[in-house]
Amino acid sequence: MSASPGRALSSRQLLAYGALGLPLAMAALPVYVHVPRLYAEVTGMSLSLLGGLLLAARLLDAGIDPLLGGWSDRTASRRRLIVVALPCLAIGMLALLHPPALAAPLWLLASLLCTYFGFSLASVAYQAWGAELGVDAGERTRLTASREGFGLLGVVLAAALPGLLANDLARGLSALAQGFPLLLLLLASWTLFGTPPSVVRTPATGSFFADLRGVLSDGRFRRLLLVFVVNGIAAALPATLVLFFVADVLQAESWSGAFLALYFISGVAFLPLWVLLARRFGRVTSWVASMFVAVISFAWAWGLGAGDVWPFAVVCLLSGAALGADLTLPAALLAADTPLCAEQIHARVCGQGLDLSTVYRNLSTFVGMGWLQAVPGAHGERLFSLRTTSADSVTVQCLDCGRVNALPASADALCAAVADLGFRPDSVRVTLSAHCDHKCAHSAADSPTT
Repeated sequence: MSASPGRALSSRQLLAYGALGLPLAMAALPVYVHVPRLYAEVTGMSLSLLGGLLLAARLLDAGIDPLLGGWSDRTASRRRLIVVALPCLAIGMLALLHPPALAAPLWLLASLLCTYFGFSLASVAYQAWGAELGVDAGERTRLTASREGFGLLGVVLAAALPGLLANDLARGLSALAQGFPLLLLLLASWTLFGTPPSVVRTPATGSFFADLRGVLSDGRFRRLLLVFVVNGIAAALPATLVLFFVADVLQAESWSGAFLALYFISGVAFLPLWVLLARRFGRVTSWVASMFVAVISFAWAWGLGAGDVWPFAVVCLLSGAALGADLTLPAALLAADTPLCAEQIHARVCGQGLDLSTVYRNLSTFVGMGWLQAVPGAHGERLFSLRTTSADSVTVQCLDCGRVNALPASADALCAAVADLGFRPDSVRVTLSAHCDHKCAHSAADSPTT
């Protein structure tokens, strides 16, 4: 199945693209939540050794991820990388969720690395493929929504199925692992055969390490990365310990699946609220507020004891609500950026060997194709950014911070006025220049520098 370049994807193609998100999410939850308790109970491995192996595997995975991203950028077909990655993921999951009686530490480390490799390579190529498929920001949003919707369904299934398939954790995870390869094959086939190829692109040829240095040289990105690391550690600790807490402190092991399902369902239910809050108060302010909600809800758990099932359900509900912000706002912050002039863009891509005149020519071409929009800067210079509005658009640019926002103004009235003057309007692109004035704090709140 294919689509013409620049043609909108059908609903069937959008669903086909998102399908692979389900098994990828199903693989992630057992690795982060169930594996620690599984190996502690089945193999008798000490928690200190178990924690050390999990940390070592995660550190290796963190170092490999940028290399996998560079490999994906330098490969002509991202779908080919997904095909390479998925067998590693299936084999790694089967091995990981069937711990042996002997040599369990070595088995755990090897199966984790195999699983992480397959999961990371597939996820990096899959998400980059989706970004290239969308012809505009709206379609990219629909592709992301399809992927994340299937992903959330996969997380809920991974949380609930082990308890539904068997009475104890080990047998439930074993049954899940045995069915996982078939589910992965079916949904991956749907995605690979039901989604059109992305537009032809030229693989990156520059130095990987030069590209990486260019990204890390951005001070705003480094500060945002630090927040990601701290927030990720804070989220990983309860994810690793929650099953121990439910079984040993609450003494309610049979409720484990229900607690996990409630947590993720709450995250989905509160997603629209965080989107509204982000529009009203800014992404950064809303994300910080979600962190406070998570801290307060988890802090309440320290006083719980045996039999406190319903109070812990409230903890899961509130902390799951905070998860809704984590699912959307960090990615939005990474995507958010102010328009750049040609010289700034040239500085970012100089590692590719492009001169400034080539950058100017390409920018003009991309503006003509509708991929970029050019707006006037505060000092008369031309600034370029990804087109995030439709062809008929009215936007406002702040002359203080440079941010461009769409206005809820109808372009139809402007077209009608132009038609009254005897012209036949083709498209309307109006950019108003203004100063943030007392609303400057809202613009700053959307910037990673705050």
